[in-house]
Amino acid sequence: MRRTGTFQTRFQALELWQSDTSTEFRVAGAIHASHHRSRFLTGLAWDLIAAAALLRAAGPPRSLLMLGLAGGTACRVLRHLLPECRITAIDIDAEILALAHAHMNLGALDLEIITADAYPWLARNRRRFDVVFDDIYLAGKTDVFRSRVWDAALLGHLRRAVAAGGLLALNLVTGSGHRRMQSQTRQILRETFPVVRSLTTSESMNEVLVAGAEVATRSRLAPFDAAFDDWRDRMFWERIDVRKLSQ
Repeated sequence: MRRTGTFQTRFQALELWQSDTSTEFRVAGAIHASHHRSRFLTGLAWDLIAAAALLRAAGPPRSLLMLGLAGGTACRVLRHLLPECRITAIDIDAEILALAHAHMNLGALDLEIITADAYPWLARNRRRFDVVFDDIYLAGKTDVFRSRVWDAALLGHLRRAVAAGGLLALNLVTGSGHRRMQSQTRQILRETFPVVRSLTTSESMNEVLVAGAEVATRSRLAPFDAAFDDWRDRMFWERIDVRKLSQ
């Protein structure tokens, strides 16, 4: 894989890396989005995001709201697994969306894409979704960071967007510099929801938290094993760990 371009959007400096079969957006030294011609999973956070959406107790979601889209890596997995799901995605960076259309075939995913600042949009929103997923990170010079801690007002807007029996989920970067945010968010969810589950995989420095009145266990992912033809996709899918957070 080699770097084929550099871009400065209004919000971030992005490098485009490509090979004959894959494309990556890299921001602050990290892979920000990934697209492979014939495979879906990476062993990284996007696998966890897709898996989390499947843990709805009543069955696979019919509608999903994704706050933060970038190159659409997680939504590509979701569209593969849930071809009938209505997916709405919000992203503030129109330039990175244009790059995703040009280099990651974003248009093929049949998403409703809204170019907007996600949290103010959410405050005005009155629609409800089976799954609401918060994957909003901003790029600093050397790392990514969350723009806002989940306070009572933001949590209220998020919960209002979740349909009855639905799930609220978010992606958290782990490791040095991110532990306080991870700890605070875990505590907020445990105090707010009857059930919170954590999804991790050994290859990723991320934790996905999914919360609701009911959240299905790891067994809910097993029926989707057959959705992946490539052995590497199946390997990454099997490595996803789902655990309940204790109160």
